[in-house]
Amino acid sequence: MQWYYVCFLIDLFNREVIGYDVSSHKDAKLVENTFKKLSFSLDNIKIFHTDQGSEFNNNIIYNLLAKNNVAKSYSKLGCPYDNAVSELTYKILKTELIKNRKFKNIRLLALLVKKLQIFVKKILIEKYNFN
Repeated sequence: MQWYYVCFLIDLFNREVIGYDVSSHKDAKLVENTFKKLSFSLDNIKIFHTDQGSEFNNNIIYNLLAKNNVAKSYSKLGCPYDNAVSELTYKILKTELIKNRKFKNIRLLALLVKKLQIFVKKILIEKYNFN
């Protein structure tokens, strides 16, 4: 069985998924590609907040953020509450959209994740009163 990974970039101001990518590897390249797929310049991002996972905490991401003058912010180790919006977005992906589905290929997962961009804010507001 093949595992696939999703990386979201979420605007914490309005809880909008502003970028995403999927990969068969959970690594810095996935995060870097997610940034590269944004429809606007990285100069518009002032702070990048994340957990301390190795896919975020490495020289590739440090250099990308520094090159674009984006400040880094990391959750405290073992404190998922610092990353509540992101954690809830992944929960919605897993429980509302994926559930127990198996994907034949990464392209099918990518199509589903694209749909998530449309529905995540609606679900956050209606189901979790998170507006």
